[in-house]
Amino acid sequence: MARLSIPLSVLDLANVPRGGTSAQALQGTTRLAQTADLLGYHRFWVAEHHNMPIVASTSPTVLMAHLAAVTENIHVGSGGIMLPNHPSLVVAEQVAILEALHPGRIDVGIGRAPGTDQRTAAALRRDAGQLAAEEFPQHLIDLMGLLGDVREGSRLHSAFAATPAATSRPEILLLGSSGYSAQLAGVLGLPFVQAHHFDMGGTSESLRMYRERFDPVGDLAEPYPIVTANAVVAEDEETARRNALPGQLFRLWLRTGRPIELLSVEEALEHPDRETAESIPTQALIGDPDMVADGMVALAESTGAAELMVTATVSEYEDRIAGLELLADAVGLSASSAV
Repeated sequence: MARLSIPLSVLDLANVPRGGTSAQALQGTTRLAQTADLLGYHRFWVAEHHNMPIVASTSPTVLMAHLAAVTENIHVGSGGIMLPNHPSLVVAEQVAILEALHPGRIDVGIGRAPGTDQRTAAALRRDAGQLAAEEFPQHLIDLMGLLGDVREGSRLHSAFAATPAATSRPEILLLGSSGYSAQLAGVLGLPFVQAHHFDMGGTSESLRMYRERFDPVGDLAEPYPIVTANAVVAEDEETARRNALPGQLFRLWLRTGRPIELLSVEEALEHPDRETAESIPTQALIGDPDMVADGMVALAESTGAAELMVTATVSEYEDRIAGLELLADAVGLSASSAV
């Protein structure tokens, strides 16, 4: 058994399988968060995606409010809030409410991508250039200032207050899959979450740039890199590979611009694209508990991660829940791990 010596967290998109409903997906996410809480996972994050019928997680802060209310100890956060879609003051006020209700348990993971196509992004912002990505660093600094972490260049904190005023400050983390976000996180002294689960490569280079540019100007004395990973765990390798197949087809169609569906395992096994999907190289960890636990330990060692975060695109939440249980046991998590 490979024990993991760093915190382990969970990212979920509230995926809607073909034939399912958004309500069912959100119920599954709720059960998944409660399971992660009981098992000792450190964080449970939800994503922001728009105009994608297969993803029910469109408003992280709304979903965070629900999940924080039905869990006890686990940190609840956004993976992430796509800041170009939202005014900094609106995000700050929403987060301030959450932090006041659940002090010390709210994480604010921030991303600079729109989380959707350009047409939908324009509809979200009313004006396509209203919250341009080029202004992202300024909007991030403004958000930090509104939440009590005032930096040079902060424009809003002296004129506005994020209310209700919380007695504690939520943790802000920067998400990314490129050197740009890694370097910005370093310059601002923020934790950085590398989207290794995107399977696009570049993880080592991004983390190197993050560490090189890290400046302890905030609460962190040293870099805090979090690395995400696709992890599909089952009792045996054959079952894990079957459960992973719908996600592999999902990934193939996403990359080739085809309409995306999340099939059942049975549908995926019979799909004509199966062989192509399985042939694509991947860094995903797929297997029995010991195999995936060994892979997690190796990933932590090779990247120098301070924390790992797992996600999985599987069609049945029962399989996802079972996977979290098996992985927690294999890496030695306990309820005290999340405190």
